[in-house]
Amino acid sequence: MKLTFEDFKPGHFGTFGPHHVSRDDIIAFASEFDPQPMHLDEEAASRTILKGLSGSGWHICSLLMRICWDGFIHNIASAGSPGVDEVRWVSPLRPGDDLTISVDVVSTRESKSRSDVGFVYIKNDMRNASGQTLMLATLPLMVLRRAAAGAK
Repeated sequence: MKLTFEDFKPGHFGTFGPHHVSRDDIIAFASEFDPQPMHLDEEAASRTILKGLSGSGWHICSLLMRICWDGFIHNIASAGSPGVDEVRWVSPLRPGDDLTISVDVVSTRESKSRSDVGFVYIKNDMRNASGQTLMLATLPLMVLRRAAAGAK
């Protein structure tokens, strides 16, 4: 049975990953979605504030979703999300990084308009293998209530 709204309590929920990111991964993503020089070319990147090849912030956001899906979202009675409250890119994503995400449940609340859903507010801290935070993201997840999930 999948986790439902009632299964989420404030506090540390889990740590997920690792997910390895290669130079080729960074360049492939940037080539298609964010073709700025600091994401495509080491020499050009060395002349930027980032001082070397780095992944796009949007790549980091995509990796957050991948790691969260693999780690826990596939196992919850998800009803989606109404959006993202905050994303902060703290440090650059570098070739060779192994990423983990620490997930904390900040709070929960029942939906005021849908009795079958509750909101689970989570904070994600994405770090590389040396423990450096690369991104912080806070967002609400919409999760089916136990009675609704059982009816599916």
